[in-house]
Amino acid sequence: MIKICALILFCGLTNLVIAQQYTVTGTIKDTGGQPVPFASVYLKNTTIGTSANVDGKYAINLNKGEHIISYRAIGYKQQDQTIKVTGDLTHNITLASESYTLNNVTIKANAEDPAYEIIRKAIKQRKVHLKEVNAFSCDVYIKGVQRLRGAPKKFFGRDIQKVLELDTNRRGIIYLSESQSKFNFRRPNDIHEEMISSKVAGRNNAFSFNKASDLVINFYDNYLLENTLSARGFISPIADNALFYYRYKLVGESKENGETIHKIQVIPRRENDPVFRGYIYILDESWRIYNTDVYLTEKAGINFIDTLNINQQFTKVENTYMPTAINFQFAGNVLGFKIEGYFVGIYSNYNLNPNFPKNFFSGEILKITEMVNKKDSSYWTNNRPIPLTPDEKLNYVKKDSIAKLKESKHYLDSLEKENNKFGIGKLLLRGYSKNDRYDKEYWSFDPVLKSIFYNTVEGFAIKYGVTYRKDFENRRSYSIRPEFRYGFANQKLTGSLTGNYYYNPLKRASIGGSFGNGIFDLNNLGSMTALGNTINSLLYEKNFPKFYEKSFINFYTSRELATGLQGNLSLDYSKNKTLENSTDFKFFDVEDREFTSNNPFTPTVETPLFPTYKSFSATASLTYTIGQKYITRPDGKFYTESLFPRITVLYKKGFNNVLGSNVDYDFAKVEILQDRIGLGLWGYTSFLVGAGKFLNNSKLYYPDYKHFAGNISTIFPPNLRKFQYLDFYQFSTNQQYFEAHLEHNFSGFFLNKVPLLRKAKLEEFIGGGYLSSPEKRNYKEFYFGLQRLVLRASYGFAYDGARKLTQGFRISYGF
Repeated sequence: MIKICALILFCGLTNLVIAQQYTVTGTIKDTGGQPVPFASVYLKNTTIGTSANVDGKYAINLNKGEHIISYRAIGYKQQDQTIKVTGDLTHNITLASESYTLNNVTIKANAEDPAYEIIRKAIKQRKVHLKEVNAFSCDVYIKGVQRLRGAPKKFFGRDIQKVLELDTNRRGIIYLSESQSKFNFRRPNDIHEEMISSKVAGRNNAFSFNKASDLVINFYDNYLLENTLSARGFISPIADNALFYYRYKLVGESKENGETIHKIQVIPRRENDPVFRGYIYILDESWRIYNTDVYLTEKAGINFIDTLNINQQFTKVENTYMPTAINFQFAGNVLGFKIEGYFVGIYSNYNLNPNFPKNFFSGEILKITEMVNKKDSSYWTNNRPIPLTPDEKLNYVKKDSIAKLKESKHYLDSLEKENNKFGIGKLLLRGYSKNDRYDKEYWSFDPVLKSIFYNTVEGFAIKYGVTYRKDFENRRSYSIRPEFRYGFANQKLTGSLTGNYYYNPLKRASIGGSFGNGIFDLNNLGSMTALGNTINSLLYEKNFPKFYEKSFINFYTSRELATGLQGNLSLDYSKNKTLENSTDFKFFDVEDREFTSNNPFTPTVETPLFPTYKSFSATASLTYTIGQKYITRPDGKFYTESLFPRITVLYKKGFNNVLGSNVDYDFAKVEILQDRIGLGLWGYTSFLVGAGKFLNNSKLYYPDYKHFAGNISTIFPPNLRKFQYLDFYQFSTNQQYFEAHLEHNFSGFFLNKVPLLRKAKLEEFIGGGYLSSPEKRNYKEFYFGLQRLVLRASYGFAYDGARKLTQGFRISYGF
C-alpha cells in the first residue's frame, strides 16, 4: 500500500514537472532593425501559438524541453528556430524579406500574365475548399484597439479632451479590449461561441463586443463583408466572376515548408468597383489560399472609414489549411475625428473532427457568463498571448483606476453636481436631466420648445412629460412617466401616467400599463409629425391630421416564449369622443384655401364622425423570426439581424356589454416582413406583406378600424410600411384588406459607374406599394430615387386601378 501511494505521489510530481510551463519572450525585427508587427509565432506543424504585437514583441508559454518554433510574417521568409526551454528566456528574431523569383516562368511580350492561369485554377477549386471542412472548434483570442490621432477641441459644446480622456494634443487610445473564447462551427452556417474571459479598459463591469465570427472573412466566398461596410459587399479575388473585375500580376514564387507559393498582385480593372487591392498567396498544385494581404479604400465604396487592410495567415491542419492569424487594420476621418486601429484574432488548437452533442447549435451564437469579466490582472498576465505595448499598459492602469474612482459615491456625487446644474437654455432646447448614477436613478424633463405645437383642434398647445427611471443589475429597470397636454384654443387639459417594468432581460420580458386621457390621431399608425403639421397649418393653411379624445386605462405584457418567438398581450378600456376645430389661426391666409374640418369625410362642415362610446378590447400577438440568432449575456438576450423573414400573427377582440363596452368585433391579421435581403452586387431588397379581416364587425367605430400608414406630405420620416401617396384616413377599413410593400436599393450599382457622381456615394432605389380593400381596390404606387445615408429624395406615381391619381416628389429623412 505504501509503495502504491509513493508511486501515485511520484507520478503526480512528475506530471507537475512535465506540465510546468515557461515563457519565451522576444522581439521580431527585420534586417533593417525595424519591428515586424503581428508576426505569427507557432510551434512547428501545429496550431499552438500566438502573434507579436504592433511593436514586434511576442510571448509564448512552452513546456520544458526542446521545441521548434516557426516565425512567420507576410512578405518575410519563414524562420524555424529550435529552442531548448529550461526556464523563462528571451529569444529575439530577425526575419529577412522574402524574395520571389520568376525563374521557372517565361513571360513573352503581349502574352497573358501567368497569374491568370493560377487564378483560374484557384477559382475552379473554390467550392471544394469552401466546403471541405464540415465542422471545427478552436480557441480564439481577440484584441481590439482604437486610437484618436486628432480631434476637434469641442463637439456639441463638450470638451473632447476631457470627455475621451485624451492628451493635450487630443490623441490617445479610446477603446482597448481583449477576449478569449471557444469557437465552434458546423456547415453551412451554425456557430456557437462561448466567451471565457473579457476585459475592456475603463469599464470594469463591461463585456467585450468581440466575436470570433466577425473576424472570419472567407475569400472562398464570392462576396464578402455584405451589409457591413457596404450594402453591396466586395468581390473576392477568386470569386466565380473575379476575372471580370480584377487584373492579376504574378510577382514571383517562393518555397515554404517544401511547398511552392505564388505571390499574386490583385488590381482592380476599374478604380471604383467594389473590389480589393493588394496581394494574395496561392499554394501550387492544391491552389489554396496561403496568405492574404489586401485592402479596401473609399474608391471601393466603404463607408465610415477611409481604408481597411485585411491580413490573414493560414496554417496546415491535417490535410487542409485554416486561418490562424487574422488582422483588420483601419483608418479614417469622421467629422474631424482622425481614427485608426486594429482588431487581431489568434485562432489556435483546431479540432477538425469535433463531436458536438445533440442540439449544441441552438441559435445562440455567443454566450457570455457572469464571471467572464471578473478575471484579475494576474490571470491576464499569465494568459494574454499578445504582449501589451507600453501605452496599452498605461491605458489599462489609468482607465481602470479612473473607472474604480467613478464607481465611488463621492466621485459620482461631485460629477452629478456639475452635470445636473439647471439651465433655462438647456431646458428649452435639449431638455433637463437629473441623474444619480450611484443609486441608478434618472430624471428626464422634455425639451420645452419641442413640446410646443399647433393644430386647428387645440390651437397652440403643449405636450409635456417627465420620465423617471430606476435601473437594477443586469439591465432590469422600471420607469414612470407622467404627461400633460393643454390646448390654449379649446382650453382642454388632459394627462396620463405610464409605467413599465423590464423584469427579465434574458426573456425580453416586461409588463406595464397606463391610464388617463389625451388627444390622439384618428389613425393609430399616425399621420404627420406635430412639427410638420404645425408648419403646414401656420404657413400653408393645411391641417392634415385629425384628432379625437380618449380616456383610457390599459395593461400589457410581453415575453419571449421561445428563441425568436415573442408573445404580447394587452387589455384596453377607453371612452372615446369626437372633437371639432376650435381655431382657424394661421400666419398666412392662402388664397382659395381654407382649413378642413376635423372629420376627414366631411371636409367643409364639422360633423361628428362617431358617437361617444366605450370600448373594452383584448389583443394577443405572436411574432416569430425564422432562424433567429442571438447573443446571451448576464444583462440580457440580444438578437442579431436574421437572414429570414419575421412573421406576425395578431388577434383582437372587442367585447360587447363588458364594463359598459359598446363594441363587438373580431379582427385577425398576418404579416411577413424581411429587411435588407442581400443580393450581392445588386444591393439589397426589403419587403412587407400583410393581410387581415374583421371576422365579426357587428359593432365598431372609426378609431377601431384597420388603418394604413399613409402620406400626403412632401417631407416625411421613412418607413417601409408607409404608402407615399395614400390619404391618411379615407381608406381605413372595417372589412378585409391586403397590402404589400417592396423596395430595392441598388447601393450605387449604376451611379458608381458615372465619374462625376460616384464620389457622392449616392444609392439608387426603386419601390412600390399595393393595397386592396373594399374601400380602395387595386391601389398601386411606384417610385424611384436617390439616397445618401439618412436623406433620400424620390419621384413617384399613384394609380387607382389603371387610372393615375397623382405624382410628385417626396423627401424623407432619418434612420
